Amino acid sequence: MELLKVEHVSKEYTGHKALNDVSITVNQGRVYGLLGPNGAGKTTLIRIINHITAPDSGTVTFDGHTLCQDDVAQIGYLPEERGLYKKMKVGEQALFFARLKGLSKSDAELRLKEWFDRLEISSWWDKKVEELSKGMAQKVQFIITVLHNPKLLIFDEPFSGFDPINANILKNEILRLKDNGATVIFSTHNMSSVESLCDDITLINKSQNILTGSVAEIRSRLGANRYRITFAGEADNFLSKLDGNIMEQNIETVSQTEKSLTIKVTPLVSRRDMVKLAAETLDLTTFAPALPSMDEIFISTVEQFNNSQK
Repeated sequence: MELLKVEHVSKEYTGHKALNDVSITVNQGRVYGLLGPNGAGKTTLIRIINHITAPDSGTVTFDGHTLCQDDVAQIGYLPEERGLYKKMKVGEQALFFARLKGLSKSDAELRLKEWFDRLEISSWWDKKVEELSKGMAQKVQFIITVLHNPKLLIFDEPFSGFDPINANILKNEILRLKDNGATVIFSTHNMSSVESLCDDITLINKSQNILTGSVAEIRSRLGANRYRITFAGEADNFLSKLDGNIMEQNIETVSQTEKSLTIKVTPLVSRRDMVKLAAETLDLTTFAPALPSMDEIFISTVEQFNNSQK
């Protein structure tokens, strides 16, 4: 069931087209990746969803009705640029924001204690924000964002400033929130995070939506007829029999005796044909589909779109 639907939204700022006929649908209980190069239009779309600015054209539907100011209370937003008051104590500030979001003092204190314990930051309660590192401050703001259990959570580059251990802790918390029914929009340049967190993605480039779908479906579709083969010896005979059907290939040395070949062939060559040919012509070790990484998909899709615009 859909929670958020953006339909044919466009937005222009003083001659610059920030969004051009962009549509996305975010279903309940999913993690939705909003991807794109810097300046692509992601922040503008997030600002529209947060009711900070309005589209020039198009519609935004939230939980079955046209998005309105009252819906902001049901959206938790963690912006890339953090907004904590440096001179205030951490606990005092967390309580302040919790009360702004409608929680009673007792309920806020109870929830904050649980979250501070979960993220092992209870000792920070009486510290001033200016005493915290960027990553530490980000943990506090993450808690403030999710504390009131909003229907929609929006995280813009949430792992910025985190070391790998704390980034992994935050990933696990996002997945836990999803398991508990939260719906998440997740904007990032870190494609490994997309693979581990996102169910669906939209890739925006030059203000347009150029790729949308589930992560699994996109990787499977763009990885069709792409294989990774490990073998001993040489691959010349194998490759010669595929002459004219090879779309891309890359051979790497794995060890003194073994090599790895990543190859994409035309649809004229079936997987059964490839397995048979590899078994006949190679000293074969392994044969498996080679799904492209989200990093590869991001780069190739953006490059193809940019080339098509020239």
